[in-house]
Amino acid sequence: MMKKISVFHLVLAGIALILSGFTASAQQANSRINGLGLSSSEPIQIESDRLDIDDNSSSATFNGNVNVVQGDTLLKSGKMIVYYAGGGTVSAGATDIEKIEVSGSVVLQSGNQTATADRGLFNMVAQTLVLSGKKVVLSQGDNILVGCKLTVKMQTGDARIDSCKNERVIFQIDPKSAQQ
Repeated sequence: MMKKISVFHLVLAGIALILSGFTASAQQANSRINGLGLSSSEPIQIESDRLDIDDNSSSATFNGNVNVVQGDTLLKSGKMIVYYAGGGTVSAGATDIEKIEVSGSVVLQSGNQTATADRGLFNMVAQTLVLSGKKVVLSQGDNILVGCKLTVKMQTGDARIDSCKNERVIFQIDPKSAQQ
């Protein structure tokens, strides 16, 4: 069952870079990630060099220097494709979002929390978020977590980060950050 949701309400609804609780292992790390808690009452601003809306494929493609802002949360990417259920109108914001794909130097920031990746997929039907690439970096202050794929179950906040080929998950913790 899909809920009516604003185009970007989902983008941060499952990503928090609260790194406490992560455990580094040889190949992966599992944790519970708390959502960033977006306010549906805050306006969303999306900027890009071009927007193409294709009702035949039920998609809206934002190309070039994509910036999405809601409150103190920012998403940047080279391209963002929003897939919606047919029948809604994108311009009025009255659509059921099925999934959002972002690519091209993806950066997600909120406060002192940052996630970077080569691409991302926000699947609203499955309620999952996947960030992937040569290197996925999560940071909060001086705490850093590095792998190649981050998967978050948005309803539960459960998260998993997978290592890159022939490498291991890296988790760097600054003990002073817990005192702040």
